[in-house]
Amino acid sequence: MNVRPAFANHAPAAEPPPLAQIIAVMQDAHGRDLSLFDETFLTKSLLRRLEATTLANWPAYADGLMQDYAEAEALYQSLNIGYSEFFRDPLAFALLEQVILPRLAQQSGQAGLRVWSAGCAAGQEAWSIAILLEEQNAEREQPVPFRIFATDSVEALLAGASEGFYDAASVQQLRLKHLGKYFTVTGDRYRISPALKSRVDFPFSTCWRKVRPVRWRRSTAISTWFSAVICCSIIGRRCASASSTGLSAPCAPAAIA
Repeated sequence: MNVRPAFANHAPAAEPPPLAQIIAVMQDAHGRDLSLFDETFLTKSLLRRLEATTLANWPAYADGLMQDYAEAEALYQSLNIGYSEFFRDPLAFALLEQVILPRLAQQSGQAGLRVWSAGCAAGQEAWSIAILLEEQNAEREQPVPFRIFATDSVEALLAGASEGFYDAASVQQLRLKHLGKYFTVTGDRYRISPALKSRVDFPFSTCWRKVRPVRWRRSTAISTWFSAVICCSIIGRRCASASSTGLSAPCAPAAIA
């Protein structure tokens, strides 16, 4: 079996990784920005990668990383979590439902909303936002037009998300009225209704790079402006932090760009 010279077999080191050095290597050599990741999460991921490559120490890993595209990709992909749920973070979605989305709808009026669901994984976050907007429109005399663009750095996840099929375990978080209204049952799976699917598009793009103009199925290009950029894991972390420190409202701007 061929072993890459940079990654010969050695016992892994236990000391913490030099995050600044590895972030710089990934940015300069591979164009991957790791600075946006939580340091604790990044450290744990790097420790797993070091063990997988069985290198002796962090300097050896950083040196090998500069020239080894396969390892750089393996590290990058290990940072992308593809798991999600419908209405996954109750606090974040309560904030969206009661504060952020109504305020945005009031501001936009009939000009409509364009929402970017960043890091959407298998699509549950985007569909959850679409359900909230549809429910709010049902209570208005004049519904507010909206479209959601859902992206993730893993293209395979987006392919599944755009199909809109989910098993019974995946829809347990949904309210029964939402399940009956926005899903159809196909065998042992649940599928997003055509009406809701028409509200959401899944163009391929990483969640931290500029969304470039692309064409979607109705020949309307994605521009670079949005009413809101939403990643509910970020909203949830900021709200939890605000709650623990006794602050009342710094979490709302996390959802709006």
